Amino acid sequence: MTSRICISLALATALASPAHASEAPRISSATDASQAGLVEIRTVSPGIGLDIRYAGAGNFTGARVPGYEAPACYLLAPVATALARVEADLRAQGFALRIYDCYRPVRAVQAFVAWAHDPAEQSRKSLQYPDLEKPQLLSEGYIAERSGHSRGATVDVGLLACRRDTCTPLDMGTDFDFFGPRAHTAAEGLNDAQRAHRARLLQAMARHGFSNYAQEWWHYTLQPEPDPMTAYDVPVR
Repeated sequence: MTSRICISLALATALASPAHASEAPRISSATDASQAGLVEIRTVSPGIGLDIRYAGAGNFTGARVPGYEAPACYLLAPVATALARVEADLRAQGFALRIYDCYRPVRAVQAFVAWAHDPAEQSRKSLQYPDLEKPQLLSEGYIAERSGHSRGATVDVGLLACRRDTCTPLDMGTDFDFFGPRAHTAAEGLNDAQRAHRARLLQAMARHGFSNYAQEWWHYTLQPEPDPMTAYDVPVR
């Protein structure tokens, strides 16, 4: 069983395309989520679990991220519908999604880059990038000047195990936004349970069209993207 999981995980990771566009998208002139065609995930999946780290200080920057005014998850409608189907499938199997991030305003991406260029802010280094220095976060692809999240088709998700009305996080091998090789989806050194949890998430997401970014086990983009050449900068409210 373990060998089949490993083969499946390696194959899916090899086929996945990176979530960073090579060509800069245009930035929409929309001023709010509805005008941008973004919908809140709980309108199509009311019970889905949210843990939106960037709306508070519990993220790698150590502060609330610009553009996040509420712990909400917005996505383009086809993406939200596909994610709701993933959640429904997992619930039928005794599991569920835990959502860390969805649509990300362009201003938030710019704030990440500015943070990476600030050598003084190191408050969460020991937790989230203990073996890397800030310049490496940019050069090795953990922080990018453009993000698929801003196009409303990318999500960061974890996996929960559910029994009756109680769901608890599964051990995925690292926390969300851990920067380093251990966060790579097919990382070496994971135990059997951690590999199995990543494989289950990978398979559940792939079943409904989501492709994984191989450097981050939590990062998925719906393929084909509904609008790959448009980014948004409306606030998350």
